[in-house]
Amino acid sequence: MDFTKLHRDVIRGEAGGKVIWQPRIGCWVTDRRFRGEPLPDPYEGMSLPDIYRHLGCSNRIYDFNACYRGHEDERVEIRREDISDTDFRIVIDTPVGSQVAIYRHSPNNPWARPIKWPVSGPDEMKVALWREEHRTWSWDQVTYEKLCADWEGLGAPTAFLPRVTVQKLYLDEMGVEGGVMALYDYPDVCKAYFEALNACHERLIEVVNASPIEIINFGDNIHSGTLSVPFFKEYVLPAYQRRCELLHAAGKFVHSHWDGDCRPLLPYAKETGLDGIEAITPQPQGDVTLEETKEALGDMFLIDGIPAIYFDETYSPEVMLECARRCIDLFAPNLILGISDEISSTGDIERIRMVGELVDEYNASL
Repeated sequence: MDFTKLHRDVIRGEAGGKVIWQPRIGCWVTDRRFRGEPLPDPYEGMSLPDIYRHLGCSNRIYDFNACYRGHEDERVEIRREDISDTDFRIVIDTPVGSQVAIYRHSPNNPWARPIKWPVSGPDEMKVALWREEHRTWSWDQVTYEKLCADWEGLGAPTAFLPRVTVQKLYLDEMGVEGGVMALYDYPDVCKAYFEALNACHERLIEVVNASPIEIINFGDNIHSGTLSVPFFKEYVLPAYQRRCELLHAAGKFVHSHWDGDCRPLLPYAKETGLDGIEAITPQPQGDVTLEETKEALGDMFLIDGIPAIYFDETYSPEVMLECARRCIDLFAPNLILGISDEISSTGDIERIRMVGELVDEYNASL
């Protein structure tokens, strides 16, 4: 099957009611490789695209993010300084001041966690603001063509924008506690930073809109436990509406990644301007039911829908398949069925094939 064509047909409403099965399996692969463990037969030695081909399903190909290149002002100097076997410092010097961040490697995963965030007060936020004001963007056609060849037939090219306003503050710059305190202690500096960030993202959207990538995600990792309704309405909702206005003018399909609890925020889904929402996780893993999600989204797309825990041995395959059927019954044809939001490294990869067979049967029945 040409999943690239099916993916495009589904988002355009031209698939004759069919849905697409598009699970994310990156964690299952990368965690094993980080631990030095071989993949089970027959997957060891396969590339990620080849694993998808073997499983007979589509991928949401966020690799295409590499096609958008961000460029710091030429006056910015960034250097790394090793502190110990586990810790390192990033120093960012600019004409208006410096930022310093400290990170620590863990033996448990490939990512380093911040010990000292890049922004820890209003002075460093002003430096971050200046960097966003001067950041520019460009398109990498060579990378685009290579990725199209690598992933041919497995899904439509997809990319995500940098996190918006408060989510950028929480997850990239200050941490949740630091971000919340900043919004209360120096709100004017935060708002000026958000304005610079939004303007920077609009420059990126100009590049996005001129590109052939049709599907754009807001990779925000929304969680109502940290993003309150007032913060959402004041800082996130207007940014979403503006982004969607600009992207829709170029015919892009737009969705956002809400992978935490989201019950308090779902009533505002239709106001965002989004075409759909990705990774909303239903009970028993998340805090909403599929029926509540359907009521909130209406005719918007659900992207994903099956809790990741259903792919572990804690639950039977029958429970997983029944959830997949309910997703189809409730949301088809406005459904890109997937895992909310990835199969874990302990999941049973062969359950991916089971859901794929169910989807194939459903599509064939049409």
